[in-house]
Amino acid sequence: MSINDNILIKIRDMKESLTPVERLVAEYILENLEEIPHLSIKSLAQLTKTSDASVLRFCKTMGYTGYRSFIVSISASLGSMDEEQKHQYTDIQPGDDLSIIISNISRNNSKSIEDTLSVIDKNEIARAVKVLRECKRIVFFGIGASGLVGIDAEQKFSRINKMCHTYTDGHSQLTAATLLEKNDVAIFISNSGDTMEILDTLEIAKKNGATTIAITKYNKSELADKANIVLSISTPEVTIRSGAMGSRIAMLTVVDILFAGVASAEYKNVKKYLTKTHNILASKHRK
Repeated sequence: MSINDNILIKIRDMKESLTPVERLVAEYILENLEEIPHLSIKSLAQLTKTSDASVLRFCKTMGYTGYRSFIVSISASLGSMDEEQKHQYTDIQPGDDLSIIISNISRNNSKSIEDTLSVIDKNEIARAVKVLRECKRIVFFGIGASGLVGIDAEQKFSRINKMCHTYTDGHSQLTAATLLEKNDVAIFISNSGDTMEILDTLEIAKKNGATTIAITKYNKSELADKANIVLSISTPEVTIRSGAMGSRIAMLTVVDILFAGVASAEYKNVKKYLTKTHNILASKHRK
């Protein structure tokens, strides 16, 4: 179960990976939010030019046993959305005033975190924290901006004396995955979930018996399908102008949650490491 369950965000994120017929239903729902709670399954089928069976399949794809429970969830999500939440992500525009840029980027980042709480599964977080506590070694894999998230994760987990390393290019990732063992955890960071280098490395990690964790966008992807544990994020990258800003913030938040989960559970043991690392860094600051 997600932390702040919002079916509308799940539909938005899952839309592009649905079947063509299911996508017709998804698009109509997102474009006509206010009327959906009042529609019967037959009415929605007619308006989307599909069938009752297609609408029901869509509901099941989204995790519901029937149309009624789906509509109840839609109504709840609509009721919980205030005006701020209804605002769309805002892209970089030419000539924007600096105050507008500050407001838009801050809101986009906040919304990425809020939306991620609507799709990430608390039970999957618990599973991830458990295996991270029990493992011998943690290895992070990410390309580009996702690699930067891995570097941040390595810095955090190193502070509590966890053996870990990040690999950010294809060749080193393949080499590292080849040396993984059963007591190791491999964390794959990819917004799309379809990065070829990541998928190739995942196959090797799985063959070697490592536990695999994916941090990836909430949709149907090969990475999400094949990883042992999936930690979903939600953040539409508006266009190429905004790049990977939203997904990076969401992924960093997931890393922080995992780190805090492990550190809290093992606080008696890790407190001394946190104190030591804090003190050595503090001693380097100029007086």
